[in-house]
Amino acid sequence: MDTIFALASARGKAGVGVIRLSGPAAWDAVAALCGSLPEPRRASVRRIVSGADFLDEALVILFEKGASFTGESSAELHIHGATATVAAVLRALAGLQGLRMAEPGEFTRRALENGRLDLAQVEGLADLIEAETEAQRKQALRVLSGAIGARAEGWRRDLIRAAALLEATIDFADEDVPMDVRPEVSGLMARVGTDLHREVAGVQAAERIRDGYEVAIVGRPNAGKSTLLNALAGRDAAITSDIAGTTRDVIEVRMDLGGLPVTLLDTAGLRESADRIEALGVERALRRARQSDLRIFLLDGQDLPLLPPEPDDLLVWGKADLAPREGLSVSGHTGQGLDFLIAAVSERLSARAARAGVMTRERHRLAMVSAIASLESAQAELEGGLGRTELAAEQLRRAIRALDSLVGRVDVEDLLDEIFASFCIGK
Repeated sequence: MDTIFALASARGKAGVGVIRLSGPAAWDAVAALCGSLPEPRRASVRRIVSGADFLDEALVILFEKGASFTGESSAELHIHGATATVAAVLRALAGLQGLRMAEPGEFTRRALENGRLDLAQVEGLADLIEAETEAQRKQALRVLSGAIGARAEGWRRDLIRAAALLEATIDFADEDVPMDVRPEVSGLMARVGTDLHREVAGVQAAERIRDGYEVAIVGRPNAGKSTLLNALAGRDAAITSDIAGTTRDVIEVRMDLGGLPVTLLDTAGLRESADRIEALGVERALRRARQSDLRIFLLDGQDLPLLPPEPDDLLVWGKADLAPREGLSVSGHTGQGLDFLIAAVSERLSARAARAGVMTRERHRLAMVSAIASLESAQAELEGGLGRTELAAEQLRRAIRALDSLVGRVDVEDLLDEIFASFCIGK
C-alpha cells in the first residue's frame, strides 16, 4: 500500500501546520527528513532538512501500526504554519520515493478498511468536521464514539440467538426437541422490534439537528418581517422600506439558537396580487413556509390570508414600539421582545430535538425499516407452525443483514465514494 501524506490543518497562515503521513514508509520518510526518530507517541522536536536545505523545526510524533488513527504506521509533523514553510515541507515529502499526496478522505477510508472505525463512525466524523453548533457537535461525537455500532451489535446479538434457536429446531426436525423455542424467539424479536421502532421515530429529529431547522417569518405586506429578520441576524440581511411588497424572494439567514442550527426565512408578504412578479414571490413564500419546521406569524391587526397557522406556530404582534399589544410582541427597530421570541423558538425546537435518537441519516432509517419488515415476516412465519420454521429463520437472517449494513459489514461499497468525497484532504 502507498504511503500517503497531506496537510491536515487548514490552509493559509497559521501558528502551526500539521502534516500527516500514513503507510509502510511513513517512519522512513520522517527519518529521511529529520534524522533520528523519537519514541512512538512521544513528541520531540526535530530539524527538517531536505538535501542541503534547512526547512524548519518541527514537533514530531510517531504512531505504531495498529495503534494509530488509520491502523497503519503513521506520523505527524507539527511545523510553523507559514504558507511557504508548509509548501516546502510538502515538496520535500513528494520528492521521497514511495510517497504520494493523499486523496480526500483517504486517511479515514484507511481507518475504515483497517477496522479502526465502522461506517457509522465515519459518518459521525464527517458530521463533526461540519458541526457549527453545540447540538451538532454533541450528536456527531455520540455517533463517532460508536453509539450506533454498539446499538446495532446488541440487536444483532439477540437476533443471532433467535436464529440459532430456530436452526437447532431445523437440524433436529426428525428427533424429539425437548422444548418449544418459539416463545423465546418471539420475545427476542419483539424486544429488538420495539427498539427499532423507537429509533426510526427519532431519525427525523436527528436529521434536523444535523442539517438545520428552518423557521419562516410570514405575514401581510409591510408587517415588519424584513426588519425583524435584520434585528435577529444583527445585520442588514434584507432590504426594508415603507413600500408594501418590497420582499419578492425568500431571504435566508443562518443562525445558532440555543445550540441548534436554524435558518430564518424572510418571505414575501402574503396577499392576493395582480402583479405577476409579486404573485410569484407570494407563491414561493407559501411553499417555503409550508415546508418549514416552524412559522412565526407576524401580526398587524388584520386577518392572515392564504396560510393557516399550525398548532406549534408562533403568533407574534409586530411593531410593538408603535402599538403595544398584549401577548408576545416584538419590535425590529428597538429590539423589544426579541429575547422572548428567541426563547420561544428555541423552546419549541429543543422539544423536537429531544426526540432525536442515535441514528442520524436516511440510510440508517431505511436499514432499520428493512429489519423491522423482516422481523414481522419472521413472526408471521412462526405463527404459521413448526413447518414454517425454516422460512422464519431466513427472515431473521435478512434482518441481521439489514442491521449489518448500518456499520458497513455488507452492502455499502456504492456509498463509500460519495461519503469520502465530502472529506477534506488530510482527513
